[in-house]
Amino acid sequence: MMLTKMDVKNIVKYLLVLMLFSSCYQETAISIASDFDFSFINEDQSVPVRIRIKNKTKGADTYEWSFEGAEVTSSKDENPAVVKYTKAGSFKIRLKATNVDGEEGSIEKEIKLHEAIAIDFSTEVIGSDFSPVEVKIQNSTEGNSLLYLWEFEEGTPKTSTSKNPENVLFTKEGEHTIKVTVSNGFESFTKEEKITVLPKLVPDFDWEVDFFDDDNQAPVSITLINNSVSATSYQWKFEKGLPEKSNEEHPKVTFTTPGTHKITLEASNDKETKQLIKTITVIPNTNLRVFKNLKLGINSAHNTNAIGAFFSSSSRKVITANEVTDESNIDLAFLSLNNIFSFNKFISPSQAGTNGFTPIPNATYTKFINNLENCGCGVSFTAVEFDAMKNDTPLQSINITETPNGLLHFNKDVLPRIVLFQTEDGRKGAIKIKEFVDDGINSYIHCDIKIQKLP
Repeated sequence: MMLTKMDVKNIVKYLLVLMLFSSCYQETAISIASDFDFSFINEDQSVPVRIRIKNKTKGADTYEWSFEGAEVTSSKDENPAVVKYTKAGSFKIRLKATNVDGEEGSIEKEIKLHEAIAIDFSTEVIGSDFSPVEVKIQNSTEGNSLLYLWEFEEGTPKTSTSKNPENVLFTKEGEHTIKVTVSNGFESFTKEEKITVLPKLVPDFDWEVDFFDDDNQAPVSITLINNSVSATSYQWKFEKGLPEKSNEEHPKVTFTTPGTHKITLEASNDKETKQLIKTITVIPNTNLRVFKNLKLGINSAHNTNAIGAFFSSSSRKVITANEVTDESNIDLAFLSLNNIFSFNKFISPSQAGTNGFTPIPNATYTKFINNLENCGCGVSFTAVEFDAMKNDTPLQSINITETPNGLLHFNKDVLPRIVLFQTEDGRKGAIKIKEFVDDGINSYIHCDIKIQKLP
């Protein structure tokens, strides 16, 4: 069949239109714009970490995700489920997207995850808590890329950035804080521990003289009162003492010879040893016990327990009626009928029950010379001699003999008055009455007493 020129032109036009249509179809194929965002759940970037994926890709029909380092490493969901990471580090998240037109797009992003922080450290004191205190730190915190800042309150060194710091020295007494701040670059945590430093070693002591030796006359027995600070062991030395040495904390020692004697204490702990020396002065024995300014009450004062009329040299006190016991060891009793002081005398404790007092349990017998001026016993002892008596020599030569006249009562006309006595155990003594004090039913005498010590 022959084609006309018109037919040819039409065929050409048709082909041109077909080519143009085909060209336009290819240009409108759907392209892919790959994109996504991720966010940290609870904004936590320290492992374990969970993230959400928001797919922002356009023009895709299928998706291939890869999650480097995650528990689940791949997904084909458009928006994958929550992705979990348990290890710290930098990891890639990749997305490959395709569509039915054969288009393909990909994108890769990096996620940086930090190590979890669980601070775990302990301290160990090397030796004792006495200053100076050396502390060893054991850091068990897990993680290799964490940053540390240690702070040692008043310690040496003061700070450290090492994971395992060197030993720290504390010298100042008191409580000190060890603080560590651990960071992973995203967040920081702190933990503290307290270290207590006990005081430095200070040796110190005093002593308490035995009740019967408080006049410091030989022999003198004392009990050491150890006031040392931060000491754990003791070594005592007693110059001319019995014993000469001791390692007790509170030893007892007796000094038998007069003079000034050294007491040396070496106090120690595991850090150091220090010494302290003190002296004690022991004076010669006078064999005389002196009591000054005693008050002895009249009968009414004694029986109402206002001012006692009994005296004990062993307990060194005036005793009222309600203080009398089986162990009072009363040496003398003062009998005075009233505040006029017209009838006064010293009586033996064994005679208290027959002279207006309640009988004294376990009473002993004491001899008296109330009236030296009338006793007819050949004994003379003046107030001047009493005051001058520094030891028991004047008493040694006196023979205390009771006579009827010597036992008679006296009034207040003679002052000062000296009364001599001898206890049942052989000790001789003298009383100097210095004053008769009128205070109604609570009247009393003022007196001094000097008596030989126990044999």
